[in-house]
Amino acid sequence: MNDALLVITNLPDAASAAALAARLVETGLAGCVNQLAPCQSVYRWQGKVEQANEVPLLIKTVRARYAAVEALICAMHPYEVPEVIAIPLSAGLPDYLDWLQQQCAVEKPC
Repeated sequence: MNDALLVITNLPDAASAAALAARLVETGLAGCVNQLAPCQSVYRWQGKVEQANEVPLLIKTVRARYAAVEALICAMHPYEVPEVIAIPLSAGLPDYLDWLQQQCAVEKPC
C-alpha cells in the first residue's frame, strides 16, 4: 500500500524553514524536505488581504507520521495558523517510495 504524503507549508524566512526541515529529517518524520526559493503569498487574514514573502517547504513523509509532522510544524512555526496541507501521492518510483517508507519507519530496522 502506498501511504506516501507530500506535506506543504510556508515559513516567513529561510532560517526558520531550514531549522524545521532539518528537524523533520533528523527525527525521522520526513525522508526528504525541499526548501524552495522565496515566493510572494497573497491571502486573507482576519478580514484583510495580506501579502508576505514566504519560503515553501515540500515535505515527503508517510501517513503514519502525519500527526507528528503536523505537531512539529505547529510547535516550530511562528504563525498563529500555519498552512499545513497534505497531498496523498497516487504514484511514484517504487524504489523511492520504499526508501521513503524506510526513512519514516516508526521502528527503524536494525
